[in-house]
Amino acid sequence: MKTILSGVQATGKLHIGNYLGAMKPWVDWQSKGRSYYFIPDLHTLNVRPDAKELRDQVLDTVAWLLACGIDPDKSIIYVQSRIPAHAELCWILQNYVTMGELTRMTQYKDKSSKRGAEGQLVALFTYPVLMAADILLYDADIVPVGEDQQQHVELARDIAMRFNNLYGSIFTVPQASLPQVGGRVMSLTDPSSKMSKSDPNQNGNIMLLDEPDVINRKVKKAVTDSGSAIELSDDKPAIANLLQIYSGFSDMSMADVGKKFEGASYGTFKSELSELIVDQLSQLQMDYGVIRHDLKRLEQVIREGSDKANRVANKKLDLIKRNIGLIG
Repeated sequence: MKTILSGVQATGKLHIGNYLGAMKPWVDWQSKGRSYYFIPDLHTLNVRPDAKELRDQVLDTVAWLLACGIDPDKSIIYVQSRIPAHAELCWILQNYVTMGELTRMTQYKDKSSKRGAEGQLVALFTYPVLMAADILLYDADIVPVGEDQQQHVELARDIAMRFNNLYGSIFTVPQASLPQVGGRVMSLTDPSSKMSKSDPNQNGNIMLLDEPDVINRKVKKAVTDSGSAIELSDDKPAIANLLQIYSGFSDMSMADVGKKFEGASYGTFKSELSELIVDQLSQLQMDYGVIRHDLKRLEQVIREGSDKANRVANKKLDLIKRNIGLIG
């Protein structure tokens, strides 16, 4: 049986890119193997979040996972900071990765250039090593990620193979899995930029809790390309993005969506896209509202999932320590 592992950060409010690219596909993954889904709140600290907001957002994210269909009886849902082995293994693994490898990480280069000198934190630099620990502790075979995280999974593979060459078959070498649809949902106002929770122009994002009138307005104002054809084309990035969103919510292939709207106007396409999103999100929002207000249930899911994850992680960490010469 394969082990599947992935996580979603509790920073800001979630948008449809998080849903289509991560949480929705995870529901299918949990029937294909042993699945671990976690909230990487230690990673979130590199943006120095407000303490209360971070705690609330962790609960928000767990509630969304449950609302989307992640079943704690089938999957292990846990919070990263509740598993001390993640931080301890991160320190160990830093001895098996070089400064040069971390400097080449594109996410570090992008984020550090935007944040300036004060924002170039060591935790941001070593983020990929903690992510490797997240993955390797649970012998994950498959790691569903977006395109922006694929490079980090490749580094985890390199670290695992390097470690195994020194100490024997300690780690499972993971494989990244990119979603067929929704892996890179772009901004509605700028199809060259990924939809992001931190985007100051919130018209480019459709948040999971947006009201129907807000969704209608954002979709109506979404940028389009020159011409009038609704088709997949390299010179039509805006339309390709909208086709991807329609495909993700309808479970139709992008090619079939293109055929469905062949000859239709942009206005007709946008109207039906907006209606589809509103229809899909309405039930999701109602389920989320009920779950989010059940604090006892959320705390139970986190506690039980974190206890299960701790047992697996501690057993793995003990094995690692013995093999590298640390006295347990």
